[in-house]
Amino acid sequence: MIPAASFAGKRVSLFGLGGSGMATAHALIAGGADILAWDDNPDSVAKAAAAGIATGDLRGADWSRFAAFVLSPGVPLTHPKPHWTVELARGAGVEVIGDIELFCRERIQRAPAAPFIAITGTNGKSTTTALTAHILKSAGRDTQMGGNIGRAIMTLDPPEPSRHYVVECSSYQIDLAPSINPTAGILLNLTPDHLDRHGTMAHYASIKERLVAGSDTAIIGVDDSWCAQIADRLERAGRPVIRISKRLPLTDGYFADGTNLMEAVDGRYSRVAFLEGIGSLRGQHNAQNALAAVAACLRVGLELGEIQAGLESFPGLAHRMEQVGRKDHVLFVNDSKATNADAAAPALSSFNRIYWIAGGLPKEGGIEPLRGFFPRIAKAYLIGEAAPAFSATLGEAVPYEISGTLAAAVEHAAHDAASDAGGEAVVLLSPACASFDQFKNFEVRGEAFRQAATAIDGMKPIGGPR
Repeated sequence: MIPAASFAGKRVSLFGLGGSGMATAHALIAGGADILAWDDNPDSVAKAAAAGIATGDLRGADWSRFAAFVLSPGVPLTHPKPHWTVELARGAGVEVIGDIELFCRERIQRAPAAPFIAITGTNGKSTTTALTAHILKSAGRDTQMGGNIGRAIMTLDPPEPSRHYVVECSSYQIDLAPSINPTAGILLNLTPDHLDRHGTMAHYASIKERLVAGSDTAIIGVDDSWCAQIADRLERAGRPVIRISKRLPLTDGYFADGTNLMEAVDGRYSRVAFLEGIGSLRGQHNAQNALAAVAACLRVGLELGEIQAGLESFPGLAHRMEQVGRKDHVLFVNDSKATNADAAAPALSSFNRIYWIAGGLPKEGGIEPLRGFFPRIAKAYLIGEAAPAFSATLGEAVPYEISGTLAAAVEHAAHDAASDAGGEAVVLLSPACASFDQFKNFEVRGEAFRQAATAIDGMKPIGGPR
């Protein structure tokens, strides 16, 4: 835990008592703050009270006594309208912050030189975060990973000068971290997302920009116009900027040339790393993730040999193009995290002979946006509520069957792929759907795929995340 000593002896209000909220409350108490916590869920309030956290309805609190208000990132700050607690805080002139801001203040007080890499973007945040942390750890660095990737940031070990922090930041978290100041800040990409919480794309982009604007070095993917404009704007303002591109040669920065990761300095190119043969980093989208990780790790002092070794040993993330096993020429890939068409596109773009398991609880637009990948699909195996609609979209363009269940789909796809004489075949779970019609969540769905695949006779499991 990181005790939040920056509020020692001060009264702090807190709203949101889920996992990160509870961790933040305990960190504030450990740091000597006098807190009053609340949640709209009575069960969460009762759980907090049982854990020794002072609770009370903030509607009746004396807001003039609070030095700060700590808000859970899941609670609306601006759109569709501010949460009632935000209105009370602003009315009393109380600053509204989140747990990332608490971490930033503790780092500045305890160990301002502690390397801090923060990652944001619409897509690829988690993979880039995990990859960067893996490279640092495999190089022997004291490394802490947390934030939006799953571990509440205030549960990490306290800052020390040689301790490296790799933190995934959502737009919600950045919005509550006004002094965020990473050693290296990464902005991967921007596409419309969470506009129900941010109102407009321009506002969403401006929040993401704050992370790199406050960084000692801004590492920015420039393959979309929003990020390219941000890079230009920061450079004009005199901020150090490193551009990365997964598809375009750059005059200065880092770019992908096939599986080679290149550095450009005044138009002169040299290879700094390569992805050839690294199955966990297959695909153009992973080239972008790797470029960002390489640039950040170089910024905090790693050598190229250390970085390459980390890339080669990266196991990947569970449920994100996770290679779970191989039988002869057939590779089995769990991409259960792909809960809509856009999320399924990277996996479909990464293989040429695909036995595709798709379906579940359908999202708006279905799989029509994936039509350009249909020539890569040898056959589709449709499951869940989306099966009839998906079959209509596939029509005569792709052979398909309505398998119904995931277990049946894995069995049939494995049998058909084994008979494919066209070289490497891939049984791919990339559902382009939510899981809730048949599974509790995408993790449970992915685990069911993994179990069904690894139970096949002759399967050789591939080591990776569990």
